[in-house]
Amino acid sequence: MQPLLILPLIAFLILLVLFILVLRRAGRFIAATRDVERFRRQVGDLAGRIETSLSEVCARVDAVRRGQLGADMLADDITASQDAVARYADEARALHPPRDGSRIRDEIIGELERAGRALEMIEHGRSIQTSARAGGREIEAQTAIKRGYLNVLHAREAIAHQAELGRAVAARPDAGFQRRNA
Repeated sequence: MQPLLILPLIAFLILLVLFILVLRRAGRFIAATRDVERFRRQVGDLAGRIETSLSEVCARVDAVRRGQLGADMLADDITASQDAVARYADEARALHPPRDGSRIRDEIIGELERAGRALEMIEHGRSIQTSARAGGREIEAQTAIKRGYLNVLHAREAIAHQAELGRAVAARPDAGFQRRNA
């Protein structure tokens, strides 16, 4: 081969290798961005459904607290909300967050577990209130319902906050660009 032909061929091969490396890294970055967007969308959707479910049960519990609704009318709502919260927690556990989203997912799961315990407390108070109408048991029932109600409210607020943080998760600029140690 002629030396004048070898030099452009070597330059072409070097450029080809560099082009392949850039494409590979760009592909990793695009994949990381797609994962982040999917996580944002999933967290937003999940938080919206959680807010809807918990706000409905909170409105019913508040009506019981204010004496506008009988405690016996709340049983099915509490059961349905407990089932929904358990399903939401399972759905949150199934999320595959980006590196910066793991804490957000874990916080949402923790708050859903807190809401589940609060709903159990409301159910406890509701069952006491339907069975005992006077005396110390009535005060215990009201206290359990109120504490459970407040815990559900706080869990809703915390989940909404985590959803806002989830919307702010960004694709890391170094995604796929870690140095390899030889």
